[in-house]
Amino acid sequence: MSDDLLKGSCLCGGVEFDLSPPFVFFHHCHCSRCQKSSGSAYGANILVKAAQFQWTRGEELVGHWELPEAQYYCTGWCTVCGSKLPWQSRNKKGFLVPVGTLDDDPGRLPEKNIYWASRAPWYANPADLPTFDEGR
Repeated sequence: MSDDLLKGSCLCGGVEFDLSPPFVFFHHCHCSRCQKSSGSAYGANILVKAAQFQWTRGEELVGHWELPEAQYYCTGWCTVCGSKLPWQSRNKKGFLVPVGTLDDDPGRLPEKNIYWASRAPWYANPADLPTFDEGR
């Protein structure tokens, strides 16, 4: 792991991890699977090589489920608080990291939207919506 480690964790703090750039990719995925697992319009995900990722606390609290018919889909979560968490690819070569689990700024922006044709019919570009510094 390099000196520019990024730290991540779940909501309750029971699970923590480190990862180091560079990323293989940083995408917003609009597929129906990411919509279901995120409960949102898309999944914001980073992929890193397995050697760039390390659980540092609570790995035994990580739940894992693979969709049998999907070559590249899985989901991970904290079994205590339910937060989404990174998961390792079936071929063990990489980890998909939900960007919202990072405690640190990833230092770059997403590169693209993928599975755009599958986007939620209610999706609205966030830049087109009114903004507030606090809830309204």
